[in-house]
Amino acid sequence: MADYSDEQLIKDYLEGNKQTLEVLIGRYLKPIYGFVYRYLGDAHNAEDVTQDVFVKIWRNLKKFDRDKNFKTWIFTIAKNTCLDFLKKKRTVVFSEYETEDGENYLADNIADLSPLPPEILERTDIAQMLSAVMQKLSPEHRVVLFLHYNDHLTFREIAEALEEPIHTVKSRHRRALIMLRKLLDT
Repeated sequence: MADYSDEQLIKDYLEGNKQTLEVLIGRYLKPIYGFVYRYLGDAHNAEDVTQDVFVKIWRNLKKFDRDKNFKTWIFTIAKNTCLDFLKKKRTVVFSEYETEDGENYLADNIADLSPLPPEILERTDIAQMLSAVMQKLSPEHRVVLFLHYNDHLTFREIAEALEEPIHTVKSRHRRALIMLRKLLDT
């Protein structure tokens, strides 16, 4: 079954072969998790959101339009699930932790987690450096780069998955590369 196309696996699943869903999940678990992780920037939240994505896929597979690209469809679900998560996520307002005297216990006791100069010099691994620089980009720019270079989607497939015009995707790609170059040069 591993050599079956996505379309064949979906057809077999809808005809009652439940094992084909496991093959589809196995095929897309790592790419979807990677996409979600890059979008959210947090491993724990990425695990939860990835699970939500596959629950949505399972619930809606009967509604999938087989004339469309399955890969694009699931990445669209992943993007929308990330956006839903980010909308629900509440930001912490530090002023809520101020005492009547104006002191902020929380802000005064947060450790500075930025790396020290010797630690920065030890980080020679290019992948780690690139990952850190990527986090400085907006989610919209990170996602385009990730889908294009990691998941090897075409600009058209990215546009469909993100429900954006293709020119917007191409523009974000170009701007993201420019920003990356500037960040890497500093």
